[in-house]
Amino acid sequence: MAESDAGSISGVERAAILLLSIGEKEAAEVLKHMAPKEVQKVGQAMAALSNVPKEKVDRVILEFVAEAQNQTALGIGAEDAVRNMLVTALGEEKAGGVIDRILHGGNTRGLENLKWMDPRAVAELIRLEHPQIISIVLAYLESEQAAEVLAQLPEEVRHDVTMRIASLDGIHPSALSELNDILEKQVTSNSNVGQSSVGGIRTAANILNFMDSSVESAIMEKVKEADADLAGQIEDLMFVFEDLASIDDQGIQALLREVSSETLVVAMKGASESVKEKIFSNMSKRAGEMLRDDLEVKGPVRLSEVETAQKEILSVARRMADAGELVLGGQGGEEYV
Repeated sequence: MAESDAGSISGVERAAILLLSIGEKEAAEVLKHMAPKEVQKVGQAMAALSNVPKEKVDRVILEFVAEAQNQTALGIGAEDAVRNMLVTALGEEKAGGVIDRILHGGNTRGLENLKWMDPRAVAELIRLEHPQIISIVLAYLESEQAAEVLAQLPEEVRHDVTMRIASLDGIHPSALSELNDILEKQVTSNSNVGQSSVGGIRTAANILNFMDSSVESAIMEKVKEADADLAGQIEDLMFVFEDLASIDDQGIQALLREVSSETLVVAMKGASESVKEKIFSNMSKRAGEMLRDDLEVKGPVRLSEVETAQKEILSVARRMADAGELVLGGQGGEEYV
């Protein structure tokens, strides 16, 4: 971690500063292209900003310009280009199903709308549905949101839904049709549409990673009772805080730049010596000394607070892994990307 103040600015805070700097109209155009969870996080960060020093604003803008200069326009607008090419080649009618499969994996407009809803509202919408329908919904949502929805569901169905998510191997159009009926969305489907690849053991593991440890443990106990082999496969793909020690140095350094100092201090209270050593060895001498001092003066911290901080860091790590910015080493020695 760099010794400059830049290291103390998280990625979300940098995004918030940049958006506030470019004006409301331009910022709104940027937000249109962001996922629901990203909009929420950046929005909260923007609302929390106050009296930002000019030097910090200048540094964020300069970093953005430098990063932008390394990018190309290749791929921008690719969806429209693909759509136009297929319509020209196949005609509007034939191209419709192919476009849907390539760009969207089927008609999921109703599911996409769920991503903007509060987890409690989603849980209320699906709580009385068959567990298979619930599992399809959760498999389509972002793992963090799905975890919050799963936590709102009755305890007796959580393990059943988790097992169904892990066992999903594509979704037939008829299942998508039923799901979109629930969401009161019109479905357009035909026999040419194949299965949509959602669910699976990795999806179940990702969702459980975002849940409170007590809830996660209760669900896994039930899964083990019903199917020990499936439970073992899920656990093999779950990435826990102690697995941070398996990330390479470059990945750890990138992760630390995205995590606030306060969150890191609380999370480190419950970290193993191997994780602490991994983190300290990838910080500057001064930053490491400051972190050690903060740990000493912090005093006792509730276990629930430690777990929340660790989950937050793991959430950032998984997001960065999805973006190809680091590689997570899962339990069982397999790469988790």
